[in-house]
This record gives sequence, C-alpha cells and structure tokens, in this order.
Amino acid sequence: MGEKLKPAFLPTVNEKEAGSYSPLVLAFLGDSVYETAVRTMLINEGQKPVNVLNHVKTGYVKAHAQSEMMEAILQELTAEEAGIYRRGRNAKSATMAKNASMADYRRATGFEALMGYLYLAGKQERMYELMEKGILYYEEHFMHKPKK
Repeated sequence: MGEKLKPAFLPTVNEKEAGSYSPLVLAFLGDSVYETAVRTMLINEGQKPVNVLNHVKTGYVKAHAQSEMMEAILQELTAEEAGIYRRGRNAKSATMAKNASMADYRRATGFEALMGYLYLAGKQERMYELMEKGILYYEEHFMHKPKK
C-alpha cells in the first residue's frame, strides 16, 4: 500500500543523477522542500493561528532571506555543493520574485537548487545542517523577534 507515492517522498537517484538535473528543476524541488522544513519548524514551536504561521513563514522563505542564508553558509559548502549553488544562481529564469532584487533572486535560486539537489541525492542530513545554519544566522541578524 502506498507504493505508488512512496518513491515521491523517498528519492531514489544517486548523487550523479541528482547533479544532472537542470538547476531550475532542482530549485523547483528545493523551494518546496525548504518551505516544508520551515513550516514543520514553525508547527513544532507550538500551535498558532494559521495567519500568524503564514506571516512568520513568509519571513523565512522570501528571496532576501534565502539570499542572506546562502551568504552565511557559502564558506561551509563542499566543492560539489558550491558547483550546484553556482549553477542555480546563474540559471536563466523566465520569472523573478516580487519585491526582490535580481541579486537576491539569483542567490535564492541557487539556495533552492542546492536544497533540491541535497534532498534528491539522499543527503537530507546535510541539507538540514545547512538549512539550520542559514536560519540561525538569519534569525540572529535580520529577524525582529518580540521581547519576552
């Protein structure tokens, strides 16, 4: 039961195959994987109204946030990961995010491509490690948290 959908949640390609995907396809997947991780993180912090969750989530997934996170983790990347990031950053997309500079949008696309690659290649632990470093950096430097 569930055998038709199971492969959709458990990637079955190797690193070489994952790296052969178009950077925009990797970014397409990475966008969803990253947003799901952020949504799960927020839900794990406790129940809040959906409109509050959505507002907070937006702060983490906007292009500027992903761009800043990428800058924070760039020095941590392996040569292979840096190559995937560069391919995503340099990919020519037909669209651009609203309210984002071209530089932020391109770095965010590179970030999403990297997350998509790591997920697809079965390197979820590495993906979560980089997400966490980026998120912690972003929270510390850019998010305005209410005082307790």
